[in-house]
Amino acid sequence: MKGSTGEDDLVARLRRLLPATSNAVHAGIGDDCAAVAGGKRGILSLLKTDCVVEGRHFSARDAAPAVGWKAACRAVSDIAACGGAPRFALVTCVVRRGQSGRWLEGLYRGLSRAGRTYGFEIVGGELARTEGPAMISVAMTGEVPRRNFVPRGGGRPEDVLYITGVLGGSMRSGWHLRFTPRVHEAGWLAENFRPRAMMDVSDGLAADLPRLAAASDTGFVLDPSCLPRRRGASLQQALEDGEDFELLFAVASGRAARLEAAWGKKFPRLKLSRIGRLVPRGTAEGLGLANGFDHFTT
Repeated sequence: MKGSTGEDDLVARLRRLLPATSNAVHAGIGDDCAAVAGGKRGILSLLKTDCVVEGRHFSARDAAPAVGWKAACRAVSDIAACGGAPRFALVTCVVRRGQSGRWLEGLYRGLSRAGRTYGFEIVGGELARTEGPAMISVAMTGEVPRRNFVPRGGGRPEDVLYITGVLGGSMRSGWHLRFTPRVHEAGWLAENFRPRAMMDVSDGLAADLPRLAAASDTGFVLDPSCLPRRRGASLQQALEDGEDFELLFAVASGRAARLEAAWGKKFPRLKLSRIGRLVPRGTAEGLGLANGFDHFTT
């Protein structure tokens, strides 16, 4: 779609049409989730909606339960990136002609398994049919103690940047259909190390790192040699592929050494990599010519 407006530009334009007017809104458009005053004292409610589209996020050949898992866990991953835990979900399924009731039942088995795994309940939704590709949309609520809420835009110059897990090759390896949202890790980080900024990497580090820096009004310096790559993935794929759903976060430099030591003991099977730092606005080093995924230009 050459010449089309990119996703970030469209979001910025739409955001100007939807100014926050309520004191109950703690975080709105531009974060991984909206955060609003909850019903409990000291608790924020998290609101998130996400969708998967056939031909874009999954194929007709993919097993229906795996598609259901992915549809739910995309929203779970965003709630985790704010330091929270999921609670309830509404699911809208728009199925194409030819997809059977058996396929739909398989889809809901995957959705249900995600709910049992991460502690949320599916409480309703909608079914519809289309002549085009199938689409599944999940609207999810979550909760986080106000003191533990981590925004996308709280980073400061000299904060250390980290990434969990490995990057690249998610579609080829099938990781995008069976990934593990980092709910437990994010909650532990928020409680013990107070990341200043955090998000999940869904559109590729080359797209998401500039978003975190822009939201924080900073620049960044990335060390490409430190990027953890999935077996067989090139550096370019690690930067661009997306669908990794790992945590990207910034921590005050004074907490970095203690975090690294504690992480190894708490999560010995999950890699944590120091990949760079935030710097004053105007610097963006380490991405080269890499571009992440953009729904409106890719």
